Amino acid sequence: MANETNDLAGALTNLANAVGTVFQQSIEIWSTVLKSSLQAVEPLGKAAGDLVGSATSSLGQAVQNVSSTLAQKK
Repeated sequence: MANETNDLAGALTNLANAVGTVFQQSIEIWSTVLKSSLQAVEPLGKAAGDLVGSATSSLGQAVQNVSSTLAQKK
């Protein structure tokens, strides 16, 4: 009977260790996925910001050109 108790305790300990390991590994995987996603999005965000800046600058130059053309015709 004592051996059965020890076997059960050992099995429960092994099960708890396995569950803990699986949980820890899943957290590490999700952490790596999140980190990789953020590293991929960061350059895209910078490129989008640069694009908006360039578009704004181009629009400003176009407005200036139209304004100066209209001002010369007066």
